[in-house]
Amino acid sequence: MTNESVTVQTALFEPKYAGFWIRLWAFLIDLLIVSAISGIFVKPIFRLVDVAITKPSFLLFSPYKVVALVLLVLYFILMTKLTGQTIGKMIMGIRVVKMNGQKLTWSSVIFREGFGRFISQMLWIPYLLVLFMPKKMALHDVFADTVVVHERLFEQKNVQAIAPIEGPQLQEDPTI
Repeated sequence: MTNESVTVQTALFEPKYAGFWIRLWAFLIDLLIVSAISGIFVKPIFRLVDVAITKPSFLLFSPYKVVALVLLVLYFILMTKLTGQTIGKMIMGIRVVKMNGQKLTWSSVIFREGFGRFISQMLWIPYLLVLFMPKKMALHDVFADTVVVHERLFEQKNVQAIAPIEGPQLQEDPTI
């Protein structure tokens, strides 16, 4: 037996992480959708029951703004939990997944889309983390242990390993 070894190169395919701009476009599409839903369904109800839409009554928020905010949060939580993506993410071809590959849980989605996104919305700077983090994670992704990946794009990573050669398993091809 000899102690020879050979270097073996293998190609692995990892999901391509979604960057800042594609995530921003998906978010803007989602805001447009929620705004349309709010304008088509919620505003007429407020007008029908004669509740002021723009008059602030609680901490500078009108009842309409509070309902619109609840609608926005519910949209992001329910869509992300049920499908792993919002309509904006579907259009852009990206999806939210857990870092460990497991299924999204209610607690991680509520934490990501509720609390984490609230903090990111208040400061806006946490969204810029996507530009600098290795897996393009925003602060709410870090909190919830999630990443946003492209559905149909993968990155090839070449991995080299040293494998021992034992006996007649590896033979030279005389035609080469």
